[in-house]
Parts: sequence; structure tokens; C-alpha cells
Amino acid sequence: MGVAEAAHNVRVLGTGEKTIILGHGFGTDQSVWKHLVPHLVDQYRVVLYDNMGAGTTNPDYFDFERYATLEGYAYDLLAILEELQIDSCTYVGHSLSSMTGAIASIFRPDLFDKLIMISASPRFINTDDYYGGFEKEDVEQLCRAIEENYKSWVSGFAPLVVGGDMDSVAVQEFSRTLFNMRPDIALSVFRTIFNFDLRDFLNRVSVPCHIIQSTKDLAVPVAVSEYLHQNLGGPSVVEVVSTEGHLPQLSAPDITVPVIMRHIQYDIANE
Repeated sequence: MGVAEAAHNVRVLGTGEKTIILGHGFGTDQSVWKHLVPHLVDQYRVVLYDNMGAGTTNPDYFDFERYATLEGYAYDLLAILEELQIDSCTYVGHSLSSMTGAIASIFRPDLFDKLIMISASPRFINTDDYYGGFEKEDVEQLCRAIEENYKSWVSGFAPLVVGGDMDSVAVQEFSRTLFNMRPDIALSVFRTIFNFDLRDFLNRVSVPCHIIQSTKDLAVPVAVSEYLHQNLGGPSVVEVVSTEGHLPQLSAPDITVPVIMRHIQYDIANE
């Protein structure tokens, strides 16, 4: 097993000709795809991995400087593809990882047939001419809450982001993976996400992009999915799904998994 494979807990399932890579968002790990994977393995070769900083990875490997920008995550993804000798894949990225995939595809467009972006945003903070959903002060307040009492912050944050109460299975699952993260690493990744602004990079993304968005998502307003669609450099399509929350693949798999499967099979490039 290669260095990147071991560091990111890479798992390869299924034996299909076509390769699907699954990249998770902040506060989760590869387990967030547990409802989708069974639908893929009979038909595809499926690659799962954990982002550095996830609770399942070695915290000693987390380089605060490297992961202060999304390029660090994109280089990790490219290293995994190289070690597995993958020269073509469909990349399914959730939240943070949807943008990781976009950056990796700018560096190496030849490696990606298409990107499927779930709950994606190029910038979370509002500006005069852009609505990302958050004011800078809101984000600073959230960061202070993480620093002051991580456990208490998770208990409040998880239900809001997933869309449900603390008793829901999806909220409990998201809380579990958040609690697994070391609090200082969680704060660092959180800051990275809320500081990035990838709007000027979007026109350099040339591979086809499929944007999947919940109707109601505390973290990403529906307007953002339309912004992506208008500004990406290659062909793109948006599907707004009647789900609630930022992790629909976890909280509403019965609705979300068929949508993801359809986009994996549907080719906008040939239209």
C-alpha cells in the first residue's frame, strides 16, 4: 500500500471498468457514503478515502499550513489517483470535497470524466454582489464557540446542519464523526472552509459538472448552485432535490441516492 493510501485509509471496492471516487465533507469521514456504496459496487470500482484531519486519520499527519487552502486537499486526491494508477474517474465530492475535486480537475483535467458536486459552494461568506449565506461576524462567532467548548458546539451545530433533532440517526452519525476530530484540527478546517473564495477559479473548471443541492440547506443557499452553474467553465447541470440539510446522502438517502446514481450514469458532455 502506498503512502497516500495508508494515510487516507483508502478502500477500493467492486471491480467495474469505470472508477468512482467518493470524497467527503467537513466533520465526516468515508462512512458518510454508507448508503450509496451498496448501489455502486456491483457495477463500478469504488474508491473511498478520508480527508486528512478526519477523526479516522492520524492527527500527527495534519499540516496546518498545507490544509489552510484547498490545494492541500487537491494534491492529496491527485496523490491517491497516482498511487492507484487511475487515469480516468467520476469524482463525487460532498461540500468541501466538491471544491477539492474542482481544483484537482484544474490541475489535471485528463483524470476526471466528470465531477458530481453535492452541497457545493465556492464561497460561504456574503459580499456586496454575492450571497453565500453567512456574514463574517457569524463565522467568527462560530469559531469562538468551537474554541470555548467543542462538545457544546457540536451538539448545537450538528442538528442545524443536518436538519433534524439530536435524536435523528443522521444527526447522531454526524455528531459522532465531528466528535472524532481533534478540536484544534476541526477549528483549522472550519476556518479554511469559511475563508476560501474560489469564484475566480470556476471558469477554469473544464470537465462536466453535475450540481446536486438540497432545497433547504443551512450552509448553502439554493442561489449558490445556480451561481456555480452560471460560472463553471465547462458544461454543467443543476438538480435541486426536495431534501433538507447539508448532508442529504446521510439524512435522506432514499431520495438522494437515486439522484446521485442517475447523475453518475447521465452524460451531459454528449448532449
